Amino acid sequence: MDRTTDFLVVGSGVAGLCFALKAAEKGSVLIVTKASVTDANTKFAQGGIASVTGEGDTFEKHIHDTMVAGDFLSKENIVKIVVEEAPDRIKELVQWGTEFDRKSDGSFDLHKEGGHSDFRILHHKDNTGFEVERALVERVKATPNITMVDHFYAMELITQHYLGKTVTKYDDDIECYGIYALNTKTGKVEKILSKITYLATGGIGNIYQVTTNPPIATGDGIAMVHRAKGVVDNMEFVQFHPTSLYHPGERPSYLITEAMRGFGAILKTQDGKTFMEKYDERGCLAPRDIVARAIDNEMKIRGDEYVYLDATVTDHEELKKHFPNIYEKCLSIGIDITKQPIPVVPAAHYLCGGIRVDEFGRTTIHNLYAGGETACTGLHGANRLASNSLLEALVFAHRSAMHSANILSGIKFCENIPAWNDDGTTMNEENILITQSFKELQQIMTYYVGIVRSNERMKRAFDRLQILYNETEDLYRRSKITVPLCELRNALVTAYLVIKMARRRRESIGLHYNIDTPKKK
Repeated sequence: MDRTTDFLVVGSGVAGLCFALKAAEKGSVLIVTKASVTDANTKFAQGGIASVTGEGDTFEKHIHDTMVAGDFLSKENIVKIVVEEAPDRIKELVQWGTEFDRKSDGSFDLHKEGGHSDFRILHHKDNTGFEVERALVERVKATPNITMVDHFYAMELITQHYLGKTVTKYDDDIECYGIYALNTKTGKVEKILSKITYLATGGIGNIYQVTTNPPIATGDGIAMVHRAKGVVDNMEFVQFHPTSLYHPGERPSYLITEAMRGFGAILKTQDGKTFMEKYDERGCLAPRDIVARAIDNEMKIRGDEYVYLDATVTDHEELKKHFPNIYEKCLSIGIDITKQPIPVVPAAHYLCGGIRVDEFGRTTIHNLYAGGETACTGLHGANRLASNSLLEALVFAHRSAMHSANILSGIKFCENIPAWNDDGTTMNEENILITQSFKELQQIMTYYVGIVRSNERMKRAFDRLQILYNETEDLYRRSKITVPLCELRNALVTAYLVIKMARRRRESIGLHYNIDTPKKK
């Protein structure tokens, strides 16, 4: 029997959960997630949520900081919406049970991070994302009208294509009727039909070798929308977090929050010399793209595998109080951050592009919305300002839920959707082909389409990925569906989009730095 729901949410991070809570006031909600409910990128967000809260801070300053960080490629109307609606969304989070750190007088204990001109980062110790997800999951579980199912892997959007109609481009009035999903507990592909579908499938970090993202971040939603002829934007802008813990063999890489630099930690080379002053007058508090390129350059010219983040210069008791999880993590591998510097390297962290959406989170496919990291709202432009991502997810989840609720009554379930057809396929016994192809993909993207790029490197990456893509599509056509095969397929499509848009960009700007093209003036 087909599963049907008014609102289908794919993904269980902050965007998906917030949308579900709002949508549940208007209809039935089904949340599907490819792993367990808490295996989203949200819980890895250490730093916090940016919002104008403190005395002396203003919306204008937050808007300006966001535009500067985004190299003025951000859409100013979107930036204004997000910044001005932030306080209301923060109040809502608190009402839902999120506990942000406060001072003795009860006011929020605000941090300052790179690119921000004021103290406006709300946080919970150094695991803000974990705290936000905890509160949201508890609220969702207690909310009528919401059903959550885990280990359901969204494979494809159901559109006119599956009704036997040819759709060639996004302006052919494409409609979304739900998804085909692999129930990994039974091995069966099921139809899930919905009036409204909301994609919150997260990022793309695992197309690179070193990433702070969980293993599930393989660009699934973006690849599905691309195959369905929806529009994807700004994929060249992949943000590498400057400071992940250098601990070879650990995946995902452990994030060392930017708030530590806001607290006073200093970047140094392995011989103890500071270097950020050579690259930007803001030093260690420059925006992430500048800091990541500076570290990358220092490592290359010196032949080092990492640099140091030195927090020993700070108040040790306050350091442990504000960053207890980082302190314990480093201590577990023999590093006392009050006495020793932390070895760090840049790691693929956040995608500023994704599925194109408007100010209500609508994609170019009717009845399909997207939010969180998988969406490109226009907020981040060429580079995300620290701690704006959780905020963006909150604001757009709210706006998407309100908008979709208003059109729900005019949408009917689509009839005569065919069952998934895998006639003629067999169980694939060559799993080594999938794992090795994924490793090859990660190597190609890391070496040729990373922090610093060139025309020749990107051409080489494109040519090699074309071979992997053709091999994988052939294997997909012949094989029964498995999650690793689908993830490889989606990762290849996502990597292709990154390269395609990076080659099309004729200037170095923000996170896209090509040594063969001039820097934006």
